[in-house]
Amino acid sequence: MNQSTFLQILPFIILSAGIVVAILVEIFTTKGKALLPAFFSVLFLANSLLSLAQINVSSNLYQMLALGGKAAFFNFIFSIGALIAVMSSVNYVKKYGANFGEYYILLASSVLGMMLMAGALDLFVVFLGLEVMSINFYILAGINRKKKTANEASLKYFLLGAFATGFVVYGIGLIYGSAGNTNLNFIINNFTRLLKMPLFVIGLGLFFVGFSFKIAAFPFHMWVPDVYQGAATSVTGLMSTIGKAAAFSVLIFAISPVTFNGAEHIFRPYFATLAILSTLYASIVAIAQTNLKRMLAYSSIVHAGYMSIGLAAGNVYSVAGIIFYLAAYTFMNLGAFGVIAIVEDENDGKTDLKAFAGLHKKNPMLAGFMALFMFALAGIPPLAGFFGKYYVFVGAIKQNLLYLALVGITASLISVYFYLRVVVYMYFKDEEEDFEIKTDYPGMFAVLVSGIFVLIFGVFPSILMKLITSVLR
Repeated sequence: MNQSTFLQILPFIILSAGIVVAILVEIFTTKGKALLPAFFSVLFLANSLLSLAQINVSSNLYQMLALGGKAAFFNFIFSIGALIAVMSSVNYVKKYGANFGEYYILLASSVLGMMLMAGALDLFVVFLGLEVMSINFYILAGINRKKKTANEASLKYFLLGAFATGFVVYGIGLIYGSAGNTNLNFIINNFTRLLKMPLFVIGLGLFFVGFSFKIAAFPFHMWVPDVYQGAATSVTGLMSTIGKAAAFSVLIFAISPVTFNGAEHIFRPYFATLAILSTLYASIVAIAQTNLKRMLAYSSIVHAGYMSIGLAAGNVYSVAGIIFYLAAYTFMNLGAFGVIAIVEDENDGKTDLKAFAGLHKKNPMLAGFMALFMFALAGIPPLAGFFGKYYVFVGAIKQNLLYLALVGITASLISVYFYLRVVVYMYFKDEEEDFEIKTDYPGMFAVLVSGIFVLIFGVFPSILMKLITSVLR
């Protein structure tokens, strides 16, 4: 292993070593829950900077793991997103009753799984990364076992997640049986020939179905509202953003023969159907939600639909648009859940619209940031959410899929209502519940960082888009 390869794999080494050190701290000291937030904050910051420095240099490790390039860009999103999640958690987990050192260890372990997924060059590495991420998410969803809602969320997520993983495993088995190889580069190079084999097509279809669950697309969304509402808000923010980004990183690689080699896109109807059903169904159902966590759960389904439009298009522009969208969505949604975590009380209350009525009088800064995130999620220019949708929709139009772009625009117009309703409650409704919002400096810092990224990606979208386009190959 040369020096360049070592530097590229250093984020994996740092995170793995950090997890081991954190476990030892938990075993031999009683100060783990006080030390680990700062420890992992520094670790994720270092990883994000290292990943950013390796974006323009690509290589691989034993044809099993891609290093640098697109994988490094995703690692940057995972690391900076995890840093924000840790900062949001510092005071929130105390309030939630889950202030355990293992909370941060599980969070970091899930990020390690995401990094494996984004860089996987072999189907078994994809499966390994998926399981490392998912198992930690199952536990994090029920981290406070004394809360019935958390137990319900964890159990539902585990049962349906295991069911979805079965599709992935069967798909991998059929792909291997027909291709005779699990190396993704081999499969990509022989994709046109393999498409003539029915078992390969069925296996790839099962693989896509399993990951459709992970991205929370309709009709594989049934777990999302209950899990997002029942899990700790900081965990929900993590699952809905960088967890979704990890799943999309695999789907993007899976359609790369279509994107870069001009192979026939036989799964276009599948992704187009996902996009249409996810955007229209979830945007309509979200209107009826009064709990903000459930509303953002259906919002997550809508955004999965928008990005599925890019998968259906399958061209370089739309794939770059998906990656841009994932980066923007990470900070928009983490910021929104960060605000909810600050307002939420210790009994899982204060997460509905009534609690946010008149928020601008109680805490003008929180109200301002929440308005920013709602405008961004709605796709109001010139914020990051607008350009994420713009790039995906233009990619679809370039592929002569105008009807998908029109469906996406229609869903966006519907979703404006439930996003702006939050802003109306904060600024134009009188206070309905008299309660004090406790000061949370780490949480406010997380919200601030998220807001800055949303503004930067909105004001300077072309810079990020050019960087993404340059690392796609």
